[in-house]
Amino acid sequence: MKSALILILTLILITSSALAQQEPDTSFLPDIKNPAFQPGQGPVIMIDEAHHNFHTMSGRYLPFARLCERDGYTVQPNTVPFSTGSLAECDILVISNALNERNTEDWSLPTPSAFTEDEIKTVKLFVENGGSLFLIADHMPFPGAAGKLAAVFGFELNNGFAVDPNNRGPAVFRRSDSTFRGHILRDVDSEKLLDSVASFTGEAFRCKDCKPLLIFDSCYVSLMPEEAWEFNDSTPQVDVKDWYQGAISEYGQGRVAMFGEAAMFTAQKVEGGNSIGLTSPVAKDNLQFLRDILRWLAEYK
Repeated sequence: MKSALILILTLILITSSALAQQEPDTSFLPDIKNPAFQPGQGPVIMIDEAHHNFHTMSGRYLPFARLCERDGYTVQPNTVPFSTGSLAECDILVISNALNERNTEDWSLPTPSAFTEDEIKTVKLFVENGGSLFLIADHMPFPGAAGKLAAVFGFELNNGFAVDPNNRGPAVFRRSDSTFRGHILRDVDSEKLLDSVASFTGEAFRCKDCKPLLIFDSCYVSLMPEEAWEFNDSTPQVDVKDWYQGAISEYGQGRVAMFGEAAMFTAQKVEGGNSIGLTSPVAKDNLQFLRDILRWLAEYK
């Protein structure tokens, strides 16, 4: 067990150093041969920037926004608290790694909700009435900040770090071993099935009445530190076998896509010039997977 912990700590030290340096890959201009919609004619996607988000439209989620635009969506930032008025023109609300003000510079416990009770009620009503929510909460402290909002839709987030002690690289979910089930997003006879999806250190979660897309196997545990990236021999662990890192659910007249890792949906450069996310060599199917998720969220729009 001690040797496994050493491997975990090595992985975390390498990853945390890289994440401290991560920047959006501004050269990312995806070639979308068959856009889902004509330019600017698709549903309105609003990317949240009002809750101390680690990923914003003009920052680390710039490549995400560019992909959406090239697929025909209208993309806008959300810069104000959620209200009926602020979401009136929104079709798909994207929230990636929101934080409570307390944790903007201090990634230690406690990790209060990023959203007020009124905002949570507003988003609940938004989805009930036919809106779509794309909620992304990475490793600790982000699950703590998004936990109350996620719970409204039946998701139980784990405020830790989901890792494989024997794998220093990204998590790869594969169709061949049933840890990747992305085919449920669409008619499986219409296009080639995707083979795998990669993620880059996030959290694990559980949910009721949802359809899992990314499923952790028996190799994974969740490390539960008091402060992000601070680990030792006594750091608690949780067995997360058969927990999820991606799932979808219908709620009222709307839809929810919940994911426990954010980098997999953008393109970033890290220290040394390496790529993580959509341009990583191990993530060859991530771009199409993201497009499939967005199409599913847009289906009723």
